[in-house]
Amino acid sequence: MMKTYLSIIRNCKVAQRWSFNHATRCALSPSPSFWNCKRLMVRRLCTDIPTEDRNYYITTPIFYVNAAPHIGHLYSAVTADFLHRYKLLQGFNSRFVTGTDEHGLKIQQAANAAGQDPLSFCTEVSERFKYLFKSCHISYTDYIRTTEERHRCAVEHFWTVLQSKGFIYKGNYEGWYSTQDESFLMPSQVGDAKDSSGKEIKISLESGHKVEWMKEENYMFRLSEFRSRLQEWLEGNPRAVQPERFHRAVLQWLQEDLPDLSVSRQRSRLQWGIPVPGDLDQTIYVWLDALVNYLTVAGYPDSHSQWWRAAHHVVGKDILKFHAIYWPAFLLAADLPLPQTIHVHSHWTVGGKKMSKSLGNVVDPLERSQRFTIDGMRYFLLRQGVPDTDCDYDDDKVVKLLNAELTDSLGGLLNRCTAPSLNPAQVYPHFCSDSFPSQGAVAHKGRAVDEDYHMLDAVRALPAVVEQHYDSVQVYKALEAINRCVRQTNGFVQRHTPWKLGSGDGRDQLWLDTILHVSLECLRMYGTLLQPIVPEIADKLLSRLGVKPVEKSWAALDFLVKYQGKDCPFEGRALGPDTGVLFNRLERPNAEKGKPKKAKKATKNDHQLRG
Repeated sequence: MMKTYLSIIRNCKVAQRWSFNHATRCALSPSPSFWNCKRLMVRRLCTDIPTEDRNYYITTPIFYVNAAPHIGHLYSAVTADFLHRYKLLQGFNSRFVTGTDEHGLKIQQAANAAGQDPLSFCTEVSERFKYLFKSCHISYTDYIRTTEERHRCAVEHFWTVLQSKGFIYKGNYEGWYSTQDESFLMPSQVGDAKDSSGKEIKISLESGHKVEWMKEENYMFRLSEFRSRLQEWLEGNPRAVQPERFHRAVLQWLQEDLPDLSVSRQRSRLQWGIPVPGDLDQTIYVWLDALVNYLTVAGYPDSHSQWWRAAHHVVGKDILKFHAIYWPAFLLAADLPLPQTIHVHSHWTVGGKKMSKSLGNVVDPLERSQRFTIDGMRYFLLRQGVPDTDCDYDDDKVVKLLNAELTDSLGGLLNRCTAPSLNPAQVYPHFCSDSFPSQGAVAHKGRAVDEDYHMLDAVRALPAVVEQHYDSVQVYKALEAINRCVRQTNGFVQRHTPWKLGSGDGRDQLWLDTILHVSLECLRMYGTLLQPIVPEIADKLLSRLGVKPVEKSWAALDFLVKYQGKDCPFEGRALGPDTGVLFNRLERPNAEKGKPKKAKKATKNDHQLRG
């Protein structure tokens, strides 16, 4: 059975790779039967995987509650949410977890400064994260707080397992510690700096936060024993940490010796945390506590295997070391499987500078989502976010991008092709193979031109291209591919000026219907592919086309089946209700204020497409 299963997995991956390689060779102009056979092969191989192996478990980092959420937190959540929705569309059983990290010295100090008890302080900030995520349609299936009883039980059990296997021992720790990062640092990670008063201090070279020399009797984890096993894991699994840049960075870190890691703090210093089992004078280190949350939600220690074997993490680059070195080492020590993939993303800056309260440049994600719409912000973050490089946030850039790609390009295409002036019956028009014959047809007497066939090749190839980029979480590349096809489809409509057709000539009417049929098929593909990114916009688009809920899955991505000589279930079907423009045009902040608006000269096309 296992041999058969591995064969299926291998064949599925080969088929997907074969699918993508051929999909990107549009210049070859493969026949419709070629594409049909290819898609059937890939779909059959991939759906033959046993049901229990169609599980997918995706997590965000749990967010530290020492401050309010910012745009970077939303980016992490939207990235994980996109993966969750994408896997559901593909037929996976997906579980998606987010939450808040609520223990540690930093929280203890912040609560004291606010004059609150730690739990009340944590609850207040955690609710702000939860409200943001609910408001932005983050469709998590579980929300974990590290102050919950279920988590305390999981952490205590995990600690006991590590200790019983001899990987935790009591010893003296002496070295640098950053309270803000809740991190122990080696001398090579520390540098000199001056604080605001000019006093010389030591800082973390990575974060810039102040560090202090600490000497305590703590519990230590034998991290040094896992260096070679971590190297073997990464070298044998090149996709374990993605993008590749971060995979290389972790391997580079592992070139140096790994000192044993302090995994507790004296209770006299840190009261706000989970006590070490059997030693009430010690508190479990916040990162060990926090990382176990992924197991907690999976059902650890009693019923976690179903989900844990399918675990994928989304993390920011600033916490890569904790997730790609400490966490795998803890799991190896506990004889638990390692995550399938750690998806790493970079940071959002403003004006090229890191967001901070002191600079006053922190971007409020809730306020921006209300100003630019929820789907607008989701689209911008995933369209502009490049995982392996920092991205700069700018309100004007948001407006320009959304107006160009959602309002004008995609929204304009939908408006044109469903306008009552072109489609008075408000139905999905019929396709005429005489007007748009197969490219290999003898004499090629239809009205389609070479550019039209190139467009068909590109749209037919699009699902495989998008799937490749979605799988590698290079979402910006997928959205660029979709946007390129949208532009081609707009060019197709503009080239054949359907508003000039249908004036009593039967052949013109057939060609008009065919132009609209092809355009609506393109739109159906774009709407289906965009569902994980902009769920509301995609649903509005597909509903306008009359697409039923059961026809919105990844398996329904059969493009222009009439061109392949098959029946189209959409032909003649009534379009859905017109609920207005797909995405309202946004006003540019500041730049346009006070400037008189120039009247746009009306064109013949404008008048014909209204109403």
